[in-house]
Formats: sequence, C-alpha cells, structure tokens
Amino acid sequence: MRRRFFVEEVRSGKAEISGDDARHLTRVLRVEAGQRYEISDNRNVYLAEVETARKEHVLFRTVEKLEAPAATVRTILCAALVKFDHFEWMIEKATELGVSEIVPVEAVRSDKGLEKAAHKRLERWRRIALESSQQSRRAFLPLVTEPVGFDEMILRDVQYRLSLDEGGGKPLVTALPTTRAATDSVAILVGPEGGWTEEERAGFLGAGWAQVTMGPLILRAETAALAALAVIQAEWLIH
Repeated sequence: MRRRFFVEEVRSGKAEISGDDARHLTRVLRVEAGQRYEISDNRNVYLAEVETARKEHVLFRTVEKLEAPAATVRTILCAALVKFDHFEWMIEKATELGVSEIVPVEAVRSDKGLEKAAHKRLERWRRIALESSQQSRRAFLPLVTEPVGFDEMILRDVQYRLSLDEGGGKPLVTALPTTRAATDSVAILVGPEGGWTEEERAGFLGAGWAQVTMGPLILRAETAALAALAVIQAEWLIH
C-alpha cells in the first residue's frame, strides 16, 4: 500500500515538500525520483510521482486524481486539558479514529499551568495530527483549534452534542439518533482529571448537551474520549 503525504497545495499538477519534512522523506524514507506515492492537499487526493528528491526539497508531479473516500459522520472532540503527554496521545489516536476536529477546553479542574502553556503547544499538536494522518492514510487533516474557555465551548452549534460524565446519564449508544446520515455532526465533550464541577455540569445541561456515560467504570479522560469516538464511528458505519 502506497504511503500518503500532505502538501500545502497542488498547482499546475505540481506539489512540493521542503525543510524538515523533506529531510525526513529523503533521509529516513529514502524517497527517490520516479517513485510513486499518494499526496493530499487537504481537498483532493492524487497519485503522484517524485520528480526530484534533494535533501530539503521533494517535488511531486501528479499522475491522476484519486477517488475521494465516502463521507462519514463529522466528529468534534471537545477535550478538557489534561497532562500534555496524555493529551498528545489522545490527539494521535483520535486522528487515527477519524476525528474531524479537536477543541482543547479550559475547564475548572484543568491544571492552570496547562492552560497557560497550551497556546504554545498548538503547533506541536497540529504536527502530531499531521503525522498521525499520514500514518493512517487519511485524506483530510483534522482541525486542531486554539484552546477555548468552557463557557464559549458549550455554545458550539453542532447537530448532536454529548457530554461524557461519570456523574451519570444515558449509555452513549442509546443517546445516539436512530436515523443517521453521513452528513451528521456529533460533538463529544470530555472532562478533565477529577471530572466536571457542578457548575460546569449545570452549564452544559442548560446549553442543551446530553449527559451520557460509558458505563460504571471510571475511565481516564483520554480512554473515554477514544472509546466514545470508536463507538460513534462504528454506529454510523453500521447504519
């Protein structure tokens, strides 16, 4: 199976990768002129041939446009900030599971040091999403947004809005709509270590978010997020 790389743009049938990414391609992956790979400009996917491969510059020539993958449910992961090694692992695996957007959320019980440092981590988080997208052969990159406050986040206009809560609620599967379409959008809200405060719980319930549970066990935030994403993707695939 061909590797897939992301490029900034395809212009006149040509695309290029430069800098550190090019060095990785030439030194680690050993790409050479004449080899064929798939490339995506985050709008279309192409079969492309390497025209030149130098240390800091790889030039592709598109051979043909490939069929886009079938549309699936749009999932938005609204995740309260947790320790960065856990949060970054969550970004990587959520990307592999097909998440459409990741929104870091500043919750009351998020460590204040995390909130201050999160904005500086954004570039790194997007790099993790890019590398995970290439590894899993995604056609499109997930959007990783700037961190937002809880009060702003709960006003997000999404078709179906579900908040994972150790405090109770419906089982996730029973809270999903019975009639589903590929154009549907589902937001999953995941709390920090220590869970939601009563004020936050009242906030998301008052804003129309459904309170859902993954069962009686207490899961880490990143485990709960990935389990929920996997369930949603599977349910839309089945239906």
